[in-house]
Amino acid sequence: MRAIKVVDYDPSWPRRFAEISAEISVLLGDVVLSIDHLGSTSVPGLAAKPKIDLDVVTISDDVLPAAIGILRSADFVFHGDLGENRWAFTRDHKAYGFKLYLCDPANLAHRQRILFRDYLRDHTDRAEAYADLKRRLAVEADGDRDFYTAGKSAFVNETIRLATLRT
Repeated sequence: MRAIKVVDYDPSWPRRFAEISAEISVLLGDVVLSIDHLGSTSVPGLAAKPKIDLDVVTISDDVLPAAIGILRSADFVFHGDLGENRWAFTRDHKAYGFKLYLCDPANLAHRQRILFRDYLRDHTDRAEAYADLKRRLAVEADGDRDFYTAGKSAFVNETIRLATLRT
């Protein structure tokens, strides 16, 4: 198993998101409602795995098959539906990569990811606690990505609950 690498915040992450966002905008054109930078790389100062997470929200679920086809024909690796009506794609570069999730406007997972991101952006103490947890789990997981992800679940769920209370 490959080690899970959590690195200090890289100020180039927003630029990398902007670059991939521009590329996706050109590829998918007017079927895109929004492209959102999510995950830990979207929170200034937060340690993260060096992968830019982005959700591409389409104007409706009717255009998803065409959008999936376009991304598959571009330089993205298709991973299918994650079981949340979110279609996953990846692309790697030398020192970083992208995880792209394609979904429709009503997608619950997307809305929760926005809540989580915005709460961490507004609560640096919570973001620091999350970074500490991720660093500890990366070591404990010893390359087991399922263990790493499961270890974050309670923290993520509690943060979404806190974010929901403030809206």
